[in-house]
Amino acid sequence: MNLFPDLKRRYTSEQLSAREAQRQAEFIAWGPIVFQVSRLMLKFGILELLRDSSDGLTETEVVEKTGLSQYAVKCLLEASLSIGTVLINTETDRYTISKTGWFLLNDPATKVNIDFNHDVNYLGWFNLEEALKEGRPAGLKHFGGWTTIYEGLSSLPKQVQDSWFGFDHFYSDSSFPEALRIVFAEHFVRSLYDVGGNTGKWALKCVEYDQDVEVTVLDLPQQIETMQKNIAGKQGEKRIKGYGINLLDKEAHFPKREGGLDAIWMSQFLDCFSPEEIVSILNRAKEVMTSDTRLFIMETFWDRQRFEPAALCLTMTSLYFTALANGNSKMYHSDDMRQFVLQSGLEIEAIYDGLGQGHSIMVCKLK
Repeated sequence: MNLFPDLKRRYTSEQLSAREAQRQAEFIAWGPIVFQVSRLMLKFGILELLRDSSDGLTETEVVEKTGLSQYAVKCLLEASLSIGTVLINTETDRYTISKTGWFLLNDPATKVNIDFNHDVNYLGWFNLEEALKEGRPAGLKHFGGWTTIYEGLSSLPKQVQDSWFGFDHFYSDSSFPEALRIVFAEHFVRSLYDVGGNTGKWALKCVEYDQDVEVTVLDLPQQIETMQKNIAGKQGEKRIKGYGINLLDKEAHFPKREGGLDAIWMSQFLDCFSPEEIVSILNRAKEVMTSDTRLFIMETFWDRQRFEPAALCLTMTSLYFTALANGNSKMYHSDDMRQFVLQSGLEIEAIYDGLGQGHSIMVCKLK
Protein backbone atom coordinates (compact mmCIF):
# COMPACT_ATOMS: atom_id res chain seq x y z
CA MET A 1 0.00 0.00 0.00
CA ASN A 2 1.43 3.36 -1.06
CA LEU A 3 1.17 6.10 1.58
CA PHE A 4 2.42 9.67 1.74
CA PRO A 5 5.34 10.08 4.24
CA ASP A 6 3.43 11.36 7.29
CA LEU A 7 0.85 8.60 6.97
CA LYS A 8 3.50 5.92 6.47
CA ARG A 9 5.29 6.96 9.66
CA ARG A 10 2.13 6.92 11.76
CA TYR A 11 0.42 3.89 10.27
CA THR A 12 3.28 1.40 10.01
CA SER A 13 4.83 1.55 13.48
CA GLU A 14 3.52 1.82 17.05
CA GLN A 15 3.44 5.44 18.20
CA LEU A 16 2.10 5.13 21.77
CA SER A 17 3.39 3.84 25.07
CA ALA A 18 1.26 1.23 26.86
CA ARG A 19 -0.26 3.86 29.17
CA GLU A 20 -1.01 6.17 26.23
CA ALA A 21 -2.59 3.30 24.33
CA GLN A 22 -4.77 2.43 27.32
CA ARG A 23 -5.96 6.02 27.54
CA GLN A 24 -6.69 6.04 23.81
CA ALA A 25 -8.79 2.91 24.24
CA GLU A 26 -10.87 4.61 26.96
CA PHE A 27 -11.13 7.74 24.81
CA ILE A 28 -12.67 5.55 22.10
CA ALA A 29 -15.03 3.88 24.58
CA TRP A 30 -16.34 7.27 25.71
CA GLY A 31 -16.15 8.80 22.25
CA PRO A 32 -19.85 9.71 21.85
CA ILE A 33 -19.93 11.82 25.01
CA VAL A 34 -16.49 13.30 24.29
CA PHE A 35 -18.01 14.58 21.06
CA GLN A 36 -21.18 15.97 22.65
CA VAL A 37 -19.37 17.68 25.54
CA SER A 38 -16.96 19.33 23.13
CA ARG A 39 -19.78 20.39 20.81
CA LEU A 40 -21.61 22.02 23.72
CA MET A 41 -18.47 23.74 24.98
CA LEU A 42 -18.52 25.43 21.58
CA LYS A 43 -22.26 26.03 21.39
CA PHE A 44 -22.48 27.55 24.87
CA GLY A 45 -19.50 29.79 24.11
CA ILE A 46 -17.36 28.48 26.97
CA LEU A 47 -14.26 27.80 24.87
CA GLU A 48 -14.58 31.24 23.30
CA LEU A 49 -14.82 32.85 26.76
CA LEU A 50 -11.72 31.01 27.91
CA ARG A 51 -9.81 31.96 24.77
CA ASP A 52 -10.67 35.63 25.22
CA SER A 53 -9.79 35.77 28.93
CA SER A 54 -6.20 36.75 29.62
CA ASP A 55 -5.97 34.99 33.00
CA GLY A 56 -8.63 32.34 32.56
CA LEU A 57 -11.98 32.06 34.32
CA THR A 58 -13.21 30.41 37.48
CA GLU A 59 -16.16 28.06 37.43
CA THR A 60 -18.32 30.77 39.02
CA GLU A 61 -17.31 33.31 36.37
CA VAL A 62 -18.26 30.86 33.61
CA VAL A 63 -21.67 30.42 35.28
CA GLU A 64 -22.18 34.19 35.38
CA LYS A 65 -21.14 34.74 31.77
CA THR A 66 -23.10 31.84 30.22
CA GLY A 67 -26.24 31.76 32.36
CA LEU A 68 -25.87 28.01 32.75
CA SER A 69 -26.32 26.33 36.12
CA GLN A 70 -23.33 25.64 38.33
CA TYR A 71 -24.03 21.94 37.88
CA ALA A 72 -23.95 22.16 34.07
CA VAL A 73 -20.76 24.21 34.05
CA LYS A 74 -19.02 21.93 36.55
CA CYS A 75 -19.87 18.82 34.52
CA LEU A 76 -18.71 20.35 31.25
CA LEU A 77 -15.47 21.82 32.61
CA GLU A 78 -14.44 18.68 34.47
CA ALA A 79 -15.17 16.49 31.45
CA SER A 80 -13.25 18.93 29.23
CA LEU A 81 -10.24 18.64 31.52
CA SER A 82 -10.18 14.91 30.88
CA ILE A 83 -10.84 15.38 27.17
CA GLY A 84 -7.95 17.83 26.98
CA THR A 85 -9.67 20.94 25.62
CA VAL A 86 -9.16 23.01 28.81
CA LEU A 87 -6.48 23.32 31.50
CA ILE A 88 -6.71 24.44 35.13
CA ASN A 89 -4.39 26.38 37.41
CA THR A 90 -4.77 24.45 40.67
CA GLU A 91 -3.57 27.40 42.73
CA THR A 92 -6.21 29.83 41.44
CA ASP A 93 -8.83 27.36 40.16
CA ARG A 94 -8.94 29.29 36.89
CA TYR A 95 -9.61 27.47 33.65
CA THR A 96 -7.85 28.27 30.37
CA ILE A 97 -8.17 26.91 26.85
CA SER A 98 -5.67 24.28 25.68
CA LYS A 99 -4.11 23.89 22.23
CA THR A 100 -6.69 21.23 21.38
CA GLY A 101 -9.47 23.54 22.54
CA TRP A 102 -8.04 26.33 20.41
CA PHE A 103 -8.14 24.16 17.27
CA LEU A 104 -11.65 23.00 18.16
CA LEU A 105 -12.71 26.64 18.30
CA ASN A 106 -10.71 28.15 15.44
CA ASP A 107 -10.08 25.49 12.80
CA PRO A 108 -12.78 25.92 10.11
CA ALA A 109 -12.50 22.29 9.01
CA THR A 110 -13.19 21.11 12.56
CA LYS A 111 -16.26 23.36 12.81
CA VAL A 112 -17.65 21.98 9.55
CA ASN A 113 -16.95 18.40 10.67
CA ILE A 114 -18.69 18.89 14.02
CA ASP A 115 -21.85 20.28 12.40
CA PHE A 116 -21.82 17.51 9.78
CA ASN A 117 -21.40 14.76 12.35
CA HIS A 118 -24.01 16.11 14.76
CA ASP A 119 -26.73 17.14 12.31
CA VAL A 120 -26.28 14.55 9.56
CA ASN A 121 -24.52 11.48 10.96
CA TYR A 122 -24.94 11.13 14.70
CA LEU A 123 -28.24 9.24 14.88
CA GLY A 124 -27.59 7.28 11.71
CA TRP A 125 -24.31 5.87 12.91
CA PHE A 126 -26.22 3.91 15.54
CA ASN A 127 -27.19 1.66 12.62
CA LEU A 128 -23.67 1.26 11.25
CA GLU A 129 -23.48 -2.44 12.09
CA GLU A 130 -26.67 -3.10 10.15
CA ALA A 131 -25.43 -1.01 7.24
CA LEU A 132 -22.11 -2.86 7.02
CA LYS A 133 -23.79 -6.26 7.10
CA GLU A 134 -26.53 -5.45 4.62
CA GLY A 135 -24.77 -3.03 2.26
CA ARG A 136 -27.45 -0.37 2.53
CA PRO A 137 -27.65 3.00 4.36
CA ALA A 138 -29.59 1.68 7.35
CA GLY A 139 -29.12 4.94 9.29
CA LEU A 140 -30.92 7.00 6.65
CA LYS A 141 -34.27 5.91 8.07
CA HIS A 142 -33.89 8.65 10.69
CA PHE A 143 -34.56 11.17 7.91
CA GLY A 144 -36.75 9.33 5.41
CA GLY A 145 -37.40 6.23 3.34
CA TRP A 146 -35.10 7.02 0.41
CA THR A 147 -32.70 4.51 -1.11
CA THR A 148 -29.84 7.02 -0.94
CA ILE A 149 -29.42 10.36 0.81
CA TYR A 150 -29.06 12.12 -2.55
CA GLU A 151 -32.68 11.41 -3.44
CA GLY A 152 -33.78 13.17 -0.26
CA LEU A 153 -31.33 16.09 -0.08
CA SER A 154 -33.91 18.65 -1.11
CA SER A 155 -36.34 17.30 1.51
CA LEU A 156 -34.01 17.11 4.52
CA PRO A 157 -34.62 19.50 7.45
CA LYS A 158 -32.96 22.87 6.80
CA GLN A 159 -30.34 22.49 9.54
CA VAL A 160 -29.37 19.08 8.16
CA GLN A 161 -29.19 20.48 4.62
CA ASP A 162 -27.07 23.40 5.81
CA SER A 163 -24.59 21.09 7.52
CA TRP A 164 -24.51 18.65 4.60
CA PHE A 165 -23.86 21.34 1.99
CA GLY A 166 -21.52 23.16 4.38
CA PHE A 167 -19.40 20.01 4.61
CA ASP A 168 -19.56 19.29 0.88
CA HIS A 169 -18.78 22.83 -0.23
CA PHE A 170 -16.07 23.50 2.34
CA TYR A 171 -13.90 20.70 1.02
CA SER A 172 -14.55 21.34 -2.67
CA ASP A 173 -14.63 25.15 -2.74
CA SER A 174 -11.13 25.59 -1.33
CA SER A 175 -9.71 23.71 -4.31
CA PHE A 176 -11.67 25.54 -7.03
CA PRO A 177 -9.13 28.30 -7.86
CA GLU A 178 -6.32 25.79 -8.48
CA ALA A 179 -8.68 23.37 -10.20
CA LEU A 180 -9.89 26.03 -12.63
CA ARG A 181 -6.32 26.74 -13.67
CA ILE A 182 -5.66 23.06 -14.27
CA VAL A 183 -8.84 22.54 -16.31
CA PHE A 184 -8.67 25.70 -18.41
CA ALA A 185 -4.98 26.64 -18.56
CA GLU A 186 -3.68 23.36 -19.91
CA HIS A 187 -6.59 22.33 -22.12
CA PHE A 188 -8.85 23.98 -24.70
CA VAL A 189 -12.25 23.85 -23.02
CA ARG A 190 -15.37 25.30 -24.62
CA SER A 191 -17.78 22.56 -23.57
CA LEU A 192 -17.81 20.88 -20.17
CA TYR A 193 -20.05 18.33 -18.46
CA ASP A 194 -20.24 18.86 -14.69
CA VAL A 195 -21.29 15.43 -13.45
CA GLY A 196 -22.99 15.47 -10.05
CA GLY A 197 -23.00 19.27 -10.11
CA ASN A 198 -25.26 19.68 -7.08
CA THR A 199 -26.14 23.37 -6.60
CA GLY A 200 -24.14 24.54 -9.63
CA LYS A 201 -21.28 26.14 -7.71
CA TRP A 202 -18.57 24.73 -9.96
CA ALA A 203 -20.58 25.50 -13.09
CA LEU A 204 -20.87 29.15 -12.01
CA LYS A 205 -17.13 29.29 -11.32
CA CYS A 206 -16.44 27.91 -14.81
CA VAL A 207 -18.61 30.40 -16.70
CA GLU A 208 -17.16 33.22 -14.62
CA TYR A 209 -13.58 32.05 -15.27
CA ASP A 210 -14.00 31.55 -19.03
CA GLN A 211 -16.40 33.73 -21.00
CA ASP A 212 -16.82 31.18 -23.81
CA VAL A 213 -17.32 27.88 -22.02
CA GLU A 214 -20.73 26.19 -21.93
CA VAL A 215 -21.46 23.89 -18.99
CA THR A 216 -24.04 21.13 -18.75
CA VAL A 217 -24.76 19.91 -15.21
CA LEU A 218 -25.68 16.23 -15.02
CA ASP A 219 -27.47 15.23 -11.83
CA LEU A 220 -30.69 13.77 -10.45
CA PRO A 221 -33.77 15.63 -11.74
CA GLN A 222 -34.59 17.06 -8.30
CA GLN A 223 -31.04 18.35 -7.96
CA ILE A 224 -31.24 19.96 -11.39
CA GLU A 225 -34.26 21.92 -10.14
CA THR A 226 -32.29 23.07 -7.11
CA MET A 227 -29.33 23.99 -9.31
CA GLN A 228 -31.47 26.05 -11.68
CA LYS A 229 -32.95 28.00 -8.80
CA ASN A 230 -29.49 28.61 -7.35
CA ILE A 231 -27.94 29.97 -10.56
CA ALA A 232 -30.92 32.16 -11.50
CA GLY A 233 -29.87 35.76 -12.06
CA LYS A 234 -26.17 35.06 -11.64
CA GLN A 235 -23.38 35.84 -14.05
CA GLY A 236 -23.17 33.36 -16.91
CA GLU A 237 -26.36 31.46 -16.08
CA LYS A 238 -27.39 31.33 -19.76
CA ARG A 239 -24.30 29.23 -20.49
CA ILE A 240 -25.32 26.63 -17.91
CA LYS A 241 -27.78 23.89 -18.80
CA GLY A 242 -29.17 21.03 -16.76
CA TYR A 243 -29.60 17.39 -17.70
CA GLY A 244 -31.55 15.15 -15.33
CA ILE A 245 -30.06 11.68 -15.07
CA ASN A 246 -29.83 8.86 -12.54
CA LEU A 247 -26.36 7.44 -13.05
CA LEU A 248 -27.16 4.44 -10.87
CA ASP A 249 -29.21 3.29 -13.84
CA LYS A 250 -26.78 1.47 -16.12
CA GLU A 251 -28.98 2.32 -19.09
CA ALA A 252 -28.76 6.06 -18.38
CA HIS A 253 -26.24 7.39 -20.89
CA PHE A 254 -24.46 10.72 -21.04
CA PRO A 255 -26.01 13.03 -23.64
CA LYS A 256 -24.20 13.17 -26.96
CA ARG A 257 -22.95 16.63 -27.84
CA GLU A 258 -22.85 17.77 -31.44
CA GLY A 259 -19.35 18.90 -32.29
CA GLY A 260 -17.75 16.87 -29.53
CA LEU A 261 -17.00 17.48 -25.88
CA ASP A 262 -13.88 19.08 -24.43
CA ALA A 263 -14.05 18.15 -20.74
CA ILE A 264 -15.91 16.08 -18.19
CA TRP A 265 -15.66 17.18 -14.56
CA MET A 266 -16.36 14.90 -11.59
CA SER A 267 -15.68 16.57 -8.25
CA GLN A 268 -16.29 14.63 -5.04
CA PHE A 269 -18.64 12.53 -7.14
CA LEU A 270 -17.23 9.07 -7.69
CA ASP A 271 -16.78 8.54 -3.96
CA CYS A 272 -20.60 8.38 -3.88
CA PHE A 273 -20.58 5.04 -5.71
CA SER A 274 -19.40 1.45 -5.32
CA PRO A 275 -16.46 0.15 -7.40
CA GLU A 276 -18.79 -1.56 -9.87
CA GLU A 277 -20.89 1.60 -10.23
CA ILE A 278 -17.79 3.76 -10.73
CA VAL A 279 -16.56 1.57 -13.58
CA SER A 280 -20.05 1.67 -15.13
CA ILE A 281 -20.16 5.48 -14.92
CA LEU A 282 -16.68 5.84 -16.39
CA ASN A 283 -17.60 3.48 -19.22
CA ARG A 284 -20.60 5.65 -20.06
CA ALA A 285 -18.49 8.82 -19.82
CA LYS A 286 -16.06 7.22 -22.28
CA GLU A 287 -18.89 6.90 -24.84
CA VAL A 288 -19.02 10.70 -25.30
CA MET A 289 -15.26 11.26 -25.24
CA THR A 290 -12.93 11.78 -28.17
CA SER A 291 -9.15 11.75 -28.23
CA ASP A 292 -9.26 15.47 -27.37
CA THR A 293 -11.62 15.10 -24.39
CA ARG A 294 -10.20 15.11 -20.90
CA LEU A 295 -11.96 13.65 -17.87
CA PHE A 296 -11.04 15.35 -14.59
CA ILE A 297 -11.63 13.34 -11.40
CA MET A 298 -11.18 15.46 -8.27
CA GLU A 299 -11.20 13.53 -5.01
CA THR A 300 -9.69 13.65 -1.54
CA PHE A 301 -7.78 10.37 -1.69
CA TRP A 302 -6.98 9.41 1.88
CA ASP A 303 -3.53 8.02 1.03
CA ARG A 304 -2.37 11.25 -0.67
CA GLN A 305 -2.86 13.57 2.30
CA ARG A 306 0.10 15.59 3.48
CA PHE A 307 -0.83 15.29 7.17
CA GLU A 308 -2.40 12.42 9.09
CA PRO A 309 -5.40 14.33 10.59
CA ALA A 310 -6.76 14.75 7.06
CA ALA A 311 -6.53 11.00 6.44
CA LEU A 312 -8.37 10.43 9.74
CA CYS A 313 -11.22 12.68 8.58
CA LEU A 314 -11.45 10.90 5.25
CA THR A 315 -11.42 7.32 6.53
CA MET A 316 -14.12 8.29 9.03
CA THR A 317 -16.14 9.94 6.26
CA SER A 318 -16.24 6.56 4.52
CA LEU A 319 -18.58 5.38 7.27
CA TYR A 320 -20.97 8.26 6.55
CA PHE A 321 -21.36 6.75 3.09
CA THR A 322 -21.92 3.35 4.67
CA ALA A 323 -24.56 4.29 7.23
CA LEU A 324 -26.34 7.22 5.59
CA ALA A 325 -25.42 8.00 1.99
CA ASN A 326 -25.76 4.78 0.04
CA GLY A 327 -24.32 1.80 1.93
CA ASN A 328 -21.62 0.86 -0.56
CA SER A 329 -19.18 3.69 -1.31
CA LYS A 330 -16.28 5.35 0.50
CA MET A 331 -13.35 7.74 0.34
CA TYR A 332 -11.01 5.77 -1.87
CA HIS A 333 -7.29 5.06 -1.88
CA SER A 334 -5.84 6.48 -5.10
CA ASP A 335 -4.64 3.03 -6.20
CA ASP A 336 -8.27 1.85 -6.13
CA MET A 337 -9.40 4.76 -8.31
CA ARG A 338 -6.51 4.13 -10.69
CA GLN A 339 -7.75 0.56 -11.16
CA PHE A 340 -11.32 1.74 -11.82
CA VAL A 341 -10.04 4.12 -14.49
CA LEU A 342 -8.01 1.37 -16.17
CA GLN A 343 -10.89 -1.11 -16.01
CA SER A 344 -13.08 1.36 -17.89
CA GLY A 345 -10.62 1.55 -20.76
CA LEU A 346 -9.23 4.99 -19.92
CA GLU A 347 -5.73 5.97 -18.89
CA ILE A 348 -4.36 8.55 -16.47
CA GLU A 349 -2.47 11.35 -18.15
CA ALA A 350 -1.49 13.28 -14.99
CA ILE A 351 -2.19 13.59 -11.26
CA TYR A 352 -2.13 16.87 -9.35
CA ASP A 353 -1.94 16.76 -5.54
CA GLY A 354 -2.29 19.25 -2.69
CA LEU A 355 -5.20 21.32 -3.99
CA GLY A 356 -7.21 23.17 -1.34
CA GLN A 357 -8.15 20.91 1.56
CA GLY A 358 -6.15 17.92 0.32
CA HIS A 359 -7.72 17.31 -3.08
CA SER A 360 -6.08 15.55 -6.00
CA ILE A 361 -7.08 15.69 -9.65
CA MET A 362 -6.67 12.70 -11.96
CA VAL A 363 -6.64 13.76 -15.60
CA CYS A 364 -7.87 10.90 -17.78
CA LYS A 365 -8.07 10.33 -21.53
CA LEU A 366 -8.93 7.61 -24.00
CA LYS A 367 -6.31 4.94 -24.46
